[in-house]
Amino acid sequence: MPRIDISKIKTYSLRDRQSKVSVDAFGKVYSRGMSFKGFVDSLPDFLAVKSLKALANDIVIARTNDKPVILGMGAHPIKVGLSPLIIDLIKSGIVTAFATNGAGIIHDFEIAYHGQTSEDVAREIDTGTFGMAQETAQFLNTAIIKGVDEGYGLGYSIGRSIFEGNLPYKHLSIFANCYEGSKVATVHVAIGTDIIHMHPTADGKSIGEGSLRDFRALVEAVSNLNGGVYINLGSSVILPEVFLKAITVARNLGFEVKDFTTANMDFIQHYRPTVNVLQRPTQCGGRHYALTGHHEIMFPLLCGLIKEFKG
Repeated sequence: MPRIDISKIKTYSLRDRQSKVSVDAFGKVYSRGMSFKGFVDSLPDFLAVKSLKALANDIVIARTNDKPVILGMGAHPIKVGLSPLIIDLIKSGIVTAFATNGAGIIHDFEIAYHGQTSEDVAREIDTGTFGMAQETAQFLNTAIIKGVDEGYGLGYSIGRSIFEGNLPYKHLSIFANCYEGSKVATVHVAIGTDIIHMHPTADGKSIGEGSLRDFRALVEAVSNLNGGVYINLGSSVILPEVFLKAITVARNLGFEVKDFTTANMDFIQHYRPTVNVLQRPTQCGGRHYALTGHHEIMFPLLCGLIKEFKG
């Protein structure tokens, strides 16, 4: 039986090898009373930390150069208490446009109206009471019908109604703050997915027309994305699909939408955000980052980094 003679193996010095890990990038032990900047500087400079810092830096550069930063998201970030942080980004001029799905307006309104949201679906579904809150459906469906009839999209219509209404927590409404600050806010609806569609006050014509107007408003925002940033925060289907179509329409109309940054922030990296937000839109130029983790941890870290880098 032939045997390999391993005595002739060629070796090299470890000192001559290029390595990917160095003690220079190791984490540092946290000290009590350390500042946020000190905490960030103490993090190991690898993988997600590098991506998070790079994303924050891209956002700061984009706004320094007066380029857009668009936040597209599902409703879950509202349910885990991120509205104040998102509103701060809007009011400080970091986020220039905001897009969400149909569930986003429900939780945004309920917070503004009641200071509470997110019902126990498992308990309510058995009795047929799931989604049957009267005020939510009445307010939102009325706002949609009125605003669309006046020529507006869903985001503007809802933001205006919340802003002008006597709602005790309207300062925590993302849509009201977008309306007050004249920022683009769009809603992208799949009819039948949201609780307000179950009510007799729902008007399919108004919902569809308003959502289509909002799609075109998002296309306009995306058409200027060169040098900017698009963040997908916790939407696994609707916003990634809408974003891909918005990119397509903008390019079809002759806008050069190439050199920009995209990011997907979620606790699972799903197929659609991976291909429709990260890979496909930036394959002819740009950067993308996949950041995996809970919204209530990762997004505040990003917001803090933006402020530190912005100075």
